[in-house]
Amino acid sequence: MSTIRKSAALLAAALYLSSASAQVESEFKNYAMLDPLFESFMSENHIPGMVYGVIANGKLAYVRAFGVQDTKTRTPVTADSAFRIASMSKNFTALAALKLRDAGKLSFDAFAERYIPELAKLQYPTSDSPKITVRDLLSHTAGFVNDDPWGDRQLAMSEADFSRLISGGVPFSRAPGMAYEYSNFGFALVGRLVTNVAKQSYAEYITANFFKPLGMKDTTHDFAMVPPGRRAMGYRWEDGAWVEEPILGPGVFGAMGGVVTTARDYARFIAWEVGAWPARNDPEDAILRRASVREVARPQTYAIVIPSSNPGGCGRSASYGMGIVPYSDCVLGVHFGHSGGLPGFGSNVLMLPERGIAVFGFANRTYAPVSAVVRAAAMRLVETNSFPVRPVTASAGLQAIAAVAEKIYATGDILAAPDSLAMNMLLDRDAAHWNAQLRELKQKLGNCEAANPMRVRNGMTGNLTFPCERGTLLVTIVLAPTMRPTVQQLEFSSQ
Repeated sequence: MSTIRKSAALLAAALYLSSASAQVESEFKNYAMLDPLFESFMSENHIPGMVYGVIANGKLAYVRAFGVQDTKTRTPVTADSAFRIASMSKNFTALAALKLRDAGKLSFDAFAERYIPELAKLQYPTSDSPKITVRDLLSHTAGFVNDDPWGDRQLAMSEADFSRLISGGVPFSRAPGMAYEYSNFGFALVGRLVTNVAKQSYAEYITANFFKPLGMKDTTHDFAMVPPGRRAMGYRWEDGAWVEEPILGPGVFGAMGGVVTTARDYARFIAWEVGAWPARNDPEDAILRRASVREVARPQTYAIVIPSSNPGGCGRSASYGMGIVPYSDCVLGVHFGHSGGLPGFGSNVLMLPERGIAVFGFANRTYAPVSAVVRAAAMRLVETNSFPVRPVTASAGLQAIAAVAEKIYATGDILAAPDSLAMNMLLDRDAAHWNAQLRELKQKLGNCEAANPMRVRNGMTGNLTFPCERGTLLVTIVLAPTMRPTVQQLEFSSQ
């Protein structure tokens, strides 16, 4: 893509997001109501310093820092303090793999040994075990053991040592493809295949193709590259005091958890990622197709249900996408995110693309459970009703059939628009029974006024409400999969 085309695509995306941002800002400015949540969280969890941010439709709408980044110098945390974000780095690694896939250099359903020859020597746990695929590595279904404690200490491993580790054989906890089991080793392998396919280190590839285009000038995989005055040092809470943790990396395991970034830089990335929703006709940017970005949140593995910690609350369904965990529940709806934990650090991000918002937090205490406060903040924002689910626009066909539904009720005759009925309609219920139901409803409700705005579920499905003389008429419309708009399901009821 030429420089002019790249600039035009990025400008178009920026204008789209800026317009959406302005609308949200005009509706909600009380982000400071979240501050007490984070202040209490820090106090209860003995955290030296923390920063959190809210992205609203395309930009960092609010950022707040607390505490200190260094207990010796007492330097306060700012939006430009650099934190390790640990396993939130997996998001970048998965996107790098997607970019290589889109370039035709990588197949997710190919055996991983095609790109990492050392894996050809693996001894699988059973004779019927399938070989590990690239998708298995990206979705934690390769059959490796959950290795958080061990993996977190491998950030500095060299390429040579990693090659020897792979070649020496790797034990399995189960056959590949049987279940989800979180593996940092597996994502280190994704980093290796990115390195092999791109013919440059995964860190260089991610920097060139994501950090630089997004303007993330203060983001790196090497903690030593951060100016000393801006480093958030990592601590553990031990015997009533903060004990500094050693600096880890850089090395091959950085593909699973090595990114060091600031709140301002990370907000640029999350605004871009969430900006891939909704699907639309705008120009693409030069970084990665929006459809490919959206793939990270597509569940790839077996779903589980996380019970609510509050009696009477709603649980969450959870799966794993690619470097991202997709969730759904009765409060936040569809959302996704990822936690990060390393010696000295804890972090979390939660994205609600259907509402155009995201919340993230970084803390400099070992395995700080930041996911709890980030989720509480996201729920607080949703409960303000200032960030509703973005409406879906009705297609021309759905609008046309909505007018047909109104005509059918007004005339009391299902045959008032026979050409708009799909072939199943009068087979599922004949005209006499349709009209009997319509007469019964009209006797109960009387005449109706024009419909309220349609509630659109998708381009083919919608709900209408009509204020009537003695109640409300409810209508559900589902179009048939035919190019000429016809209705396959039409439900009339009263309220």
